[in-house]
Amino acid sequence: MPEEELEAAATPPDTQAGIGARIDKLDWERLGRGLEERGYVVTPALLSPAECAALVALWEQEACFRKRVDMARQRFGEGVYKYFADPLPPIVRELRASLYRRLAPVANRWRTALRLPGEPLADELTGFLELCHRHGQLRPTPLLLRYEAGGYNCLHQDLYGEIAFPLQATFVLSRRGAEYRGGQFLLLEDRPRAQARGYAIELEQGEAIIFASTVHPVSGKRGYYRTRLRHGVSPLLAGVRLSLGIIFHDAR
Repeated sequence: MPEEELEAAATPPDTQAGIGARIDKLDWERLGRGLEERGYVVTPALLSPAECAALVALWEQEACFRKRVDMARQRFGEGVYKYFADPLPPIVRELRASLYRRLAPVANRWRTALRLPGEPLADELTGFLELCHRHGQLRPTPLLLRYEAGGYNCLHQDLYGEIAFPLQATFVLSRRGAEYRGGQFLLLEDRPRAQARGYAIELEQGEAIIFASTVHPVSGKRGYYRTRLRHGVSPLLAGVRLSLGIIFHDAR
């Protein structure tokens, strides 16, 4: 992790401010540069331990979810994840809307750099979800993921239809070292005409990693080119790890 991100990560969340205000306080100019340079950034802790615990407690409330996926059965890895049902829990809804508002300008710069067809993406999440719904993508995609010792997630991309927002976020809700060991967040960058490059990222409780869902633009001698990114989780060595995934496009 770059030094400036390590310093930022040491700052506790301002729990007196709402989640939207905490997100707005982030240095989005720096984060935007990091996303454009590497395809991912790590934020300081945006969720307090109490908020993380409240999200973890939702795991047992089956009425909150629309679908449960056993990773081993699908050969996705070892672990379980659950997609939230509508209406999303308030904290998840606020995280999704507030992050989208800040990431939409980055997404539109990427669209311009890669010369993608179509209109710019909406400034607000509601407008983007209307686009998803017009294409038959009606089901919410934010999710909770749970891994026990030996659990892992294979490298993948979260695509659910024709419409995809080019960025997404994952929050770790458990305490690294105290509640689990291992379980690094993994990114694999497939670079054109070069060998793939991998990242293993340690996240503290309440921090988020924001990363490219599919591809991100990289500046080259002849303009921008596409670099493909896949993500996953390394095997858990001990304990239990829960995380919250914030995906902005809805699913078919």
